[in-house]
Amino acid sequence: MSARGWFERLLDTVADHGRDLIGLRDPDERDAPSNAELCHRLVDGVGEASNIALAREILQRWTGMDEVGRREFVNLLAVEFDPDPDAIVRAAGAYRARDPERLRELLEATEPPRQELFRRLNMAPGGTKVLVDMRSFLLGELREHPEFRNVDADLQHLLGSWFNRGFLRLERIDWNSPAEILEQLIRYEAVHPMRGWDDLRRRLAADRRCFAFFHPALAQTPLIFVEVALTRGVSASIAPLIDPQAPIADPAIADTAVFYSINNALTGLRGVSFGNFLIKQVVTELGAEFPDIDTFVTLSPVPRMRSALGELLGQDSATADELRLLLARHQAALREASACDQPLAALDRLLERDLPRELTGFVGAVLRELALFYLLRMKRRAHAVDPVANFHLSNGARLERINTVANPSERGRRESWGCMVNYRYDGATVVENHEAYVGEGKIALSKELDRLNRQLASVLTREASEVH
Repeated sequence: MSARGWFERLLDTVADHGRDLIGLRDPDERDAPSNAELCHRLVDGVGEASNIALAREILQRWTGMDEVGRREFVNLLAVEFDPDPDAIVRAAGAYRARDPERLRELLEATEPPRQELFRRLNMAPGGTKVLVDMRSFLLGELREHPEFRNVDADLQHLLGSWFNRGFLRLERIDWNSPAEILEQLIRYEAVHPMRGWDDLRRRLAADRRCFAFFHPALAQTPLIFVEVALTRGVSASIAPLIDPQAPIADPAIADTAVFYSINNALTGLRGVSFGNFLIKQVVTELGAEFPDIDTFVTLSPVPRMRSALGELLGQDSATADELRLLLARHQAALREASACDQPLAALDRLLERDLPRELTGFVGAVLRELALFYLLRMKRRAHAVDPVANFHLSNGARLERINTVANPSERGRRESWGCMVNYRYDGATVVENHEAYVGEGKIALSKELDRLNRQLASVLTREASEVH
């Protein structure tokens, strides 16, 4: 039995004794305590055995609830375990003296009691996993129930502390890893889904690597994992990297590590950031194992490109005007090739199937312009609106290359007309790139893309002046 399993059994034994001590009854009995009563007793409790018993009882009830019951429980947390407004006002008034003791009292008054409740619930056997699942449920409720946002914020705050980098363990996953872990790779791979064990076996072959972060409380669950291909040169298409029949190359001749899939396994940990640590640590691991690898890049999707450009066309803004100018340059040629008047719809039609060879160059040039426009000009508070771009650029990567017809899957065509992007992690510039992007929104570009961006800016300026 693992040390973790032994400890969980010990907690269960303690909880059993604690349950007897406080006389807990089954929830279906007439005089069984309500959920609210149990939660208040847990927050106020002082005995360790009884607290573990209460925590286990509450989480067992949660696990057995349907959606309605869970919604009522979250509402209980939102209403009865909020900070006391009067206590906050009193503590804030007392803090005018700027006394350290008064500051401590103010901090205590502003902390919601549900944070202490969550901490104590985490004492239960398997409590961490149940709380992660609870947050997954919460995230699905926020659109319809914005009043739950403070509950979510408190739980995310605590999970961020419990899952910080100091508690995480990096492990390589290979074909000899436990079956439970391998099954989860197949289940949680969302970027390029696997069809079964043959796909997984190829992705764990000698010229591939897979690394994951694990946490002691969820020892057999890869929290986030990255799949890497060891190649000669920078990959421009995903198909050879995920083809289960692709020949296995000698990793000793590789000069490039291509990060082609990064997946978060647990929805409940959304917003708890450890992906940047994963990439940087894997770069270090690969550099130590393969000294001849000197290029570290991603092959990344552009998941919102098509929808975002379509939405922008319906807006009245300077950026939308630029997009209309860009598309107007190609409208006639796209109409002739597709018999479709609207340029984006024309691209949809053309890329429903493989392009004729004579159109590859033209359509590829249009897609590169559109992808560059989307990645550089469509912003949210000075940063790239594309979530994948924002992730890598925030980590200090450089926008290296735009690849057209790189993902021929139905999803790839639907989301970005098959475009994919290489982001490059260069140890010599990663800190500088990070600071420039996070501080100023400045995106580091390869020489090729910088030249294309200058050309595009010049064309748009000229077209705009001719219109006016």
